[in-house]
Amino acid sequence: MAKSKTLPRLASAFFVILTIMVLLSPQARAKQNRFSRILSPASLGLRKEKLSHLHFYFHDIVSGPKPTAVKVAEALMTNTSHTGFGVVVMADDPLTAGPSRTSKLLGKAQGIYASAAQDELGLLMVMNYVFTEGKYNGSTLSLLGQNKAFNAVREMPIVGGSGLFRFARGYAQAKTHSLDYKTGNAVVEYNVYVFHY
Repeated sequence: MAKSKTLPRLASAFFVILTIMVLLSPQARAKQNRFSRILSPASLGLRKEKLSHLHFYFHDIVSGPKPTAVKVAEALMTNTSHTGFGVVVMADDPLTAGPSRTSKLLGKAQGIYASAAQDELGLLMVMNYVFTEGKYNGSTLSLLGQNKAFNAVREMPIVGGSGLFRFARGYAQAKTHSLDYKTGNAVVEYNVYVFHY
């Protein structure tokens, strides 16, 4: 009789010890502290993807008492380069609804652009479009690409965003609206096409 009671107790104790060993194993700990996992888009509140078109004007003001774009670095050889190769500019440029500087402010273009081509004016653009107006207030779009500034229309990729533009992807088309060759100030028209949720 004693043997029959002891056997189930030993089996239970063995099962408890085995369970503890499995839970403490490296594989179990790795599962609890995993680096990545697959999620359902719905778990993040993502619904149907939509395509939006944004239209605004970018004001690059490099002269005067309050410039919105300033040179922060320059290569030693720049004075001999006809493209300004090696120049880096930090920008906090206004984005407006119309081409006039006094048009309604929609946000800012914050980031850098740099002369990255030796044989033509080819700018590397690294910009966040930070919107401050309407339903997009607090949302951003990130642009990264080449801007051949003297081409009539330039196309650059939108590589991401935040707020209402989370998971954004698309492209921006830039077209120079006006350029003052004396001051270097420019107004650029942007049409942005972006997929987002």
